[in-house]
Amino acid sequence: MKGVFSAPGDYIHFKSQVPLHKIPIGTRQWRYYDFGPKAVPPLICLPGVAGTADVYYKQIMSLSMKGYRVISVDIPRVWNLHEWIQAFEIFLDVIDVHHIHLYGTSLGGFLAQLFAQHRPRRVKSLILSNTFLETRSFASAMPWAPVVNWTPSFLLKRYVLTGIRDGPHEPFIADSVDFVASQVETLSSDDLASRLTLNVDAASVGSLLLSDSFITIMDI
Repeated sequence: MKGVFSAPGDYIHFKSQVPLHKIPIGTRQWRYYDFGPKAVPPLICLPGVAGTADVYYKQIMSLSMKGYRVISVDIPRVWNLHEWIQAFEIFLDVIDVHHIHLYGTSLGGFLAQLFAQHRPRRVKSLILSNTFLETRSFASAMPWAPVVNWTPSFLLKRYVLTGIRDGPHEPFIADSVDFVASQVETLSSDDLASRLTLNVDAASVGSLLLSDSFITIMDI
């Protein structure tokens, strides 16, 4: 990204209209946006390694205007996938949400699938974007995973940003990439280490009880 990043005007408007919630649950801090009518099961958005709750601000604004409730969540600091499933379920209980639609990108899509596999009664549908079914390839591509907790923050950010900035992009896509890159800068080394650890934790998605008609896959 060349020059100084300037936040888009619609993002500034979003921040002025939608409050950011921060709640501690146990030792974790949950950071999320919750917008739209509370009477309907929400669409919960889970970002990838590089994302935060903010990267879904366009979806929050557009879908809430159509009568949907959207909750966009930062992935908290958890260190294995079993811990993620338990922590996410407790988060849903605390915010008093019982049945959900899940939208996940990349790592977020993998976490969404695992939650749907292990807590099928809570998930009404899945929307998955550029995601995966198992972590083996990421583990083999990241042999330094055992020392990720001791890796300096600037190296973790460089590693993550290399993945999202590859190749030329159309102007609209380039702006989106710049926005995600600006969000990476807000993440601590512990945040990034946790997410990269989840990305290589040995696991695969098994069969889901959801009908295929309730699973939407987008590969961009």
